[in-house]
Amino acid sequence: IGDETPALEEQQDLSIMLDVGKWPVFALLPPEELKLIRQACVFGSAANEALYVTVNDEVFALGTNCSGCLGLGDLQSTIEPRRIDVLCGKKIVSLSYGTGPHVAIATADGEVFSWGHNGYSQLGNGTSTHGLTPALVSTNLLGKRVIEVACGSHHTIALTTDGEVFAWGYNNSGQVGSGSTANQPTPRRVSSCLQNKVVVNIACGQLCSMAVLDSGEIYGWGYNCNGQLGLGNNGNQQTPCRIAALQGVNVIQVACGYAHTIALTDEGFVYSWGANSYGQLGTGNKCNQAVPTLINTEKERMSEVAACHTSHTSAAKTQSGQVLMWGQCRGQAVASPHLTHFSSTDDVFACFATPAVTWHLLSIDYMTVAQSLKKEFDSPEISDLKFLVDGKCIHVHKALLKIRCEHFRSLLNESDEECIEVSQFSYLVYRAFLEYLYTDTINLPPEDAIGLLDLATFYREMRLKRLCQETIKRGISEENAITLLCAAVKYEARDLEDFCFKFCVNHLTAVTQTHAFADMDHELLKNFISKASRYGAFKN
Repeated sequence: IGDETPALEEQQDLSIMLDVGKWPVFALLPPEELKLIRQACVFGSAANEALYVTVNDEVFALGTNCSGCLGLGDLQSTIEPRRIDVLCGKKIVSLSYGTGPHVAIATADGEVFSWGHNGYSQLGNGTSTHGLTPALVSTNLLGKRVIEVACGSHHTIALTTDGEVFAWGYNNSGQVGSGSTANQPTPRRVSSCLQNKVVVNIACGQLCSMAVLDSGEIYGWGYNCNGQLGLGNNGNQQTPCRIAALQGVNVIQVACGYAHTIALTDEGFVYSWGANSYGQLGTGNKCNQAVPTLINTEKERMSEVAACHTSHTSAAKTQSGQVLMWGQCRGQAVASPHLTHFSSTDDVFACFATPAVTWHLLSIDYMTVAQSLKKEFDSPEISDLKFLVDGKCIHVHKALLKIRCEHFRSLLNESDEECIEVSQFSYLVYRAFLEYLYTDTINLPPEDAIGLLDLATFYREMRLKRLCQETIKRGISEENAITLLCAAVKYEARDLEDFCFKFCVNHLTAVTQTHAFADMDHELLKNFISKASRYGAFKN
């Protein structure tokens, strides 16, 4: 038994280790070095360059070192990792690379460093001299905290905590958004119609730039000959233009391929537009689309979309953790989303993209407090209390319940029972409530979230009530809209009631043909009809 213990410890280590094994560039690193990697990025025209950060915040690079983009101060290629001293201890939060090649990073302090090819001033230092070591990009960024960077082929954009976007570098198609096609030697704020707006997410194609606003609107600028700006035409744009076709849709994330764009909405839908000769739009054909097209993802809600400006590959992850891919997959054109056995979108790019580079910075942290708590939920090992609901047990920790919930603080101070029976709520709902106290999230279909909304109202858990309302909103359909509306009325969730009411009115014909409508309480029905007629629902 003595011999087996170290192996077990090693296994636990592995569970929080970044799995870079699928990228061949790491194949020569000894296992003990691989175990220390916490962040990594693979780039280069043949996926033959890499940069990684260790648990001690040391930064190393290896590979061919094209244009000095390993940041080592010379042009020597190296098969063994070499340390980039200037970046050690910097805590990288975002990293992107261009095919020039150049590299840009943002640090936890909000600083931007760039290095590599600089023929078009894509390093933002006002010169066109290549940079062999990471240098701070300061012009116009002093006093700004950058949280995200994105590189096109030869231009760079950066997003600040204030929601401002700065851009610099190659501008032949308007990709820096300055209103001209002159290259931009230093960071310049992208304003025009973004002037008073707050941007929350950015991405770059080869020669275009995209920005998502906190309002869910999305803007694009730059090269547009394949329709990758989603504007319904093929004309280049020298300043940001809103994608009008997505009016009323809340975009939360955008990703750009070589010449195509994919966007994720708050309801988990995926839209795509732009070039499609490899099926990278996932529409089932190979026709370019100049306007956003909704992709059929088999009714599964998506939680992430992925693409990279060096390839024609697309990927997405469902809320339940399944990974889909489409586009150019190892030279083959896959025109509709294909279910893989992968557990992350990163694996799609490691195994199927050409070149097989990372689409974003791969990151892992130690088990955070939140992850540790999540892992202990309903685990009998060190729990000191169990709830019995519908004849089933849920294992919890008294201390955590007291910290997280007023109701339990008073209940558990008065009682030292080890098992509490609950009859007021169903097992499904009560388990979801307890899990929420451990994870801050709820994991229930909308119809069941109604029961949780009831519980949240009963226990006066306002944040939980809001989360339930959000879940219900996201899961509303013609079939369940009336049921959800009635629940919103019952639990006095005004905002949710308005939302469900508007949905019912907008889908009136279908909603009035459902069983729920036929079974609706007389008083509620009367109110609904009079409110709907005031809303103008019955006008021709």
